[in-house]
Amino acid sequence: MIIGIDLGTTNSLAAYFTDEGPKLIPNSLGQDLTPSAVYLKDKAEVVTGASAKNHLVTHPKDATSKFKRYMGTNQQTRLGEQNFRPEELSALILKSLKADAEVHLGETVTEAVISVPAYFNDIQRKATIAAAEIAGLKVRRLVNEPTAAALAYGLQDKDGENTFLVVDLGGGTFDVSILEMFSGVMEVRASAGDAFLGGEDFTDRILNHFLDKLKLKAKKVSADDLARLRALADRAKHALTEQSAVEFSYAYKGAEHALSLSRTSFEEMVSDLVARMRIPIQRAISDAGLRADEVDRIVLVGGATRMGIVRTLITRLFKRFPEHDLDPDRVVALGAAVQAGLVARDKALDEMVMTDVCPFTLGYEVSKQLPGHDKWEDGLFSPLIERNTVIPASRTTEGSVLKPGQTEIQLNIFQGEAPYVKDNIQIGSFSIRVPLNRKERESIEVRFTYDNSGVLEVIAKSLTTGNHKKLIIEGNPGALTQAQIEERFKELEKIKIHPREEAANEAILSRLAAVYENSLGEKREYISDLLSQFNTVLSSYDKRAIDEFRDHLAAQLESLEDSDVFS
Repeated sequence: MIIGIDLGTTNSLAAYFTDEGPKLIPNSLGQDLTPSAVYLKDKAEVVTGASAKNHLVTHPKDATSKFKRYMGTNQQTRLGEQNFRPEELSALILKSLKADAEVHLGETVTEAVISVPAYFNDIQRKATIAAAEIAGLKVRRLVNEPTAAALAYGLQDKDGENTFLVVDLGGGTFDVSILEMFSGVMEVRASAGDAFLGGEDFTDRILNHFLDKLKLKAKKVSADDLARLRALADRAKHALTEQSAVEFSYAYKGAEHALSLSRTSFEEMVSDLVARMRIPIQRAISDAGLRADEVDRIVLVGGATRMGIVRTLITRLFKRFPEHDLDPDRVVALGAAVQAGLVARDKALDEMVMTDVCPFTLGYEVSKQLPGHDKWEDGLFSPLIERNTVIPASRTTEGSVLKPGQTEIQLNIFQGEAPYVKDNIQIGSFSIRVPLNRKERESIEVRFTYDNSGVLEVIAKSLTTGNHKKLIIEGNPGALTQAQIEERFKELEKIKIHPREEAANEAILSRLAAVYENSLGEKREYISDLLSQFNTVLSSYDKRAIDEFRDHLAAQLESLEDSDVFS
């Protein structure tokens, strides 16, 4: 069984393909969405998902989220007394999803199709594959998130012919893809995006607004208060989707403070973020060789597209309403499951074919002699596989040494659209030896091969000797060697993962603690009583009594959590 996984910045989820279509896999709490959060409990035990998300407020120094944004970097997060790389934190989420899938399916799961932002670079993609390996999963395919979403929609009308524009605004990234559906073939025409634009950036603007209201500076606020304010900012962002204004009561240093925000003010403070969304949309349409009115369907993906300001932008640009028939939080996972079915060649998908494109230009550094001079201009970018080339793709070119007698050529590999390599992203580097030739310039053939999983292979071959060398990634901040992956896999095996059967109780306790943190007076006393009562029931080890009281607490929490928000 190959499962599909949407490893998201905010939430992650898994799905599998059946004869009736893709199906979501519930986690241990019976929910589809698993928050992409990790909490280190008692310095030794790892908790993931809803409970970990709640601990972002109550134990901010021991819990973390949004680590997907740092995939492919060396940035480490300290939880308790341990440091974790982004791959390791992502691996803990993947391991949790894997365990949930095995319980639901009743079989061992070792393979997966994992979605990634279309604009993830080569380093970030390799980091995602490393995270999966650390979690004990073999990645059969990486699928771009907008492509996955279009697969889920395309499956509903696989015999139709239309052109999709998929707008995917998740927690940390923004992607746009244009796809064409005809006769069971789903063909990606173009992709564009912004790897550092997402719903979290909109939350940050509200957080800064609240800090200004309180006349506080983020660097001087305690971790606990910053976490509580961020949680309120996130709630305000969601509430403003339906309400024209929100107001919160915030307890700070023994006093109550009113924090308010209108939808109009919010839209003004994020206008530059919305403006950034236009650029990838325009680029994708242009690269596809289309006009806006030639797009048949506009599909919204990602939880952040629920914001009214996003839907208004799309409606104004295309002069029609976008589609959101499928839940934007779940559609990518459903599409990843469709891709998993395609990889496994499920009979239900026998007549469906999927093609994809390279979302960015791949090339290498060259030097060129200035016309009429002996001088050379260095640091130029020479594209080999242009962005939006249909993949898998393989391209070759020839290059030569700068001067006769040179015996080695350094090949620096870059990704990007700028004419100079300094403005692009270096994704690899290696050297190849060439024969000593003092009369002529020795030449090499360079071949780039980019596959459906977004993995790039570079081969350089001496045209004189036939000697060749493959790309060896060196010095990239996010590239783990196979030995490092195996070592981290063993380390992860030593970490005690919080038992699935206790996750529901842990989640309720952490929600109660979070509400307690944000309350004062009688409300805080009432929550304290609920905590005491639940701990008493837990100590009885009576599963039926525990389940019943937990359901009672869940109902109480619904009103307790929302009681301080009004329009």
